[in-house]
Amino acid sequence: MNTKYIDLINQSFYFPQEEFKLEDKNLQFHGIDLMQLVEDYGTPLKFTYLPQISNNINRAKSWFASALKKHHYKGKYNYCYCTKSSHFKHVLNEALKNDIHIETSSAFDIDIVQNLKKEGKITDKTYVISNGFKREQYVTNIAKLINGGHKNCIPIIDNYEEIDLLSKEIKGRFNIGIRIASEEEPKFEFYTSRLGIGYKNIVPFYRSQIKENKRVKLKMLHFFINTGIRDNAYYWNELLKCLKVYTSLKRICPTLDSLNIGGGFPIKNSLAFDFDYQYMVDEIINQIKLMCEEEEVEVPNIFTEFGSFTVGESGGAIYEVLYQKQQNDREKWNMINSSFITTLPDTWAINKRFVMLPVNRWNDSYERVLLGGLTCDSDDYYNSEQHMNAIYLPKYNREKPLYIGFFNTGAYQETIGGFGGLQHCLIPAPKHILIDRDEDGNLTTELFSEQQKSEDLLKILGYDVSQTYETDVLAASVNGNMQLANKLK
Repeated sequence: MNTKYIDLINQSFYFPQEEFKLEDKNLQFHGIDLMQLVEDYGTPLKFTYLPQISNNINRAKSWFASALKKHHYKGKYNYCYCTKSSHFKHVLNEALKNDIHIETSSAFDIDIVQNLKKEGKITDKTYVISNGFKREQYVTNIAKLINGGHKNCIPIIDNYEEIDLLSKEIKGRFNIGIRIASEEEPKFEFYTSRLGIGYKNIVPFYRSQIKENKRVKLKMLHFFINTGIRDNAYYWNELLKCLKVYTSLKRICPTLDSLNIGGGFPIKNSLAFDFDYQYMVDEIINQIKLMCEEEEVEVPNIFTEFGSFTVGESGGAIYEVLYQKQQNDREKWNMINSSFITTLPDTWAINKRFVMLPVNRWNDSYERVLLGGLTCDSDDYYNSEQHMNAIYLPKYNREKPLYIGFFNTGAYQETIGGFGGLQHCLIPAPKHILIDRDEDGNLTTELFSEQQKSEDLLKILGYDVSQTYETDVLAASVNGNMQLANKLK
């Protein structure tokens, strides 16, 4: 009988896959020996595989280059990284190796841009697309950037007051874009996005506030929908409405030369994931060209803002199954040594699913389980996979540790979880490892951050950590652990 976990995977999916394979009965991810990572650093841990960031950027660039050539498209393509997906310096450093641009969403994003400029990672030629609702500090920071010579900073107008706010602080003429307030899918709780200006209002807005305004130059129309780029009637319908607005605007606004189609490329969320990226890019470029030809206007330069697609597939988390609880005749709970709420918040906040696989024991028999986190919150669990309504893992065995990995978790989880801050039920944030390859292709690892300590959390909460610190030193000395005592000192 085929009762091993590896048999289940082989019966359900094509395996191995590009990034997943077995080596010595253990799982490898992009050639990373995950069990060696566990042995070197312990669990729980999170990691970022930096080369995958560059890999995904260049995949997208190649799809667009191929589509532009195929359709004899005369506009240019610009890849922007959506920084809110992950603001970490190691992420930006890797992404910016690939001649890309940046999209920002808040005031402090501009401080990161200024920091990157000082280090020579970006220049005045780098596009900085500034989205979001803009008030006080965000407006001031954008103005400082533009007044400092960064003319390729393009604030995207989100409401009717922002042009006036920006004009008060920016010296001379500056470029702007307008965001379309797209209509949401019927299943949404509201009809129109809170972001941007409605389809029917954009041309009147241009005529009343921009056309005769000598201070501003409209360069870009921005289009984004919450569901992302999908091959369904909703996406194509919204794109068509966007293109009608673009061509109408282009006929009366000669400075308009760019269309930002936003972000939202999906990333792999199960071994059954299947998405034809090249087809989607081909069809988007084709639709834009056809509409412009029909309306007899020049095709726009294309901008994209890929966040999750850029960084998502670089991340992972590894936990150990600590214990199994049989709560009734049917439900077995495997308790992990961390918390889903704090380390993978999207799993409970929006019911997001990631690729989940055991790291070891693939040749053992399997069972159906639920996964539980350490907090006392009823929502701290993970109970199904993207491709099925259950989780199957090698059978729990107290004598044989089981490690499980969640993959493609690199977008949003650290910032939503509150990196370096308080964690729910004071469950400490795990250590974080950076994984790279040297010039010879050999893997290198670096500890980016240690697991949070008690004093880290107590200090945030306002407690006197010195007393706790002294108690720890005394306890270590009394127990004869002088090595620990000296380390604490």
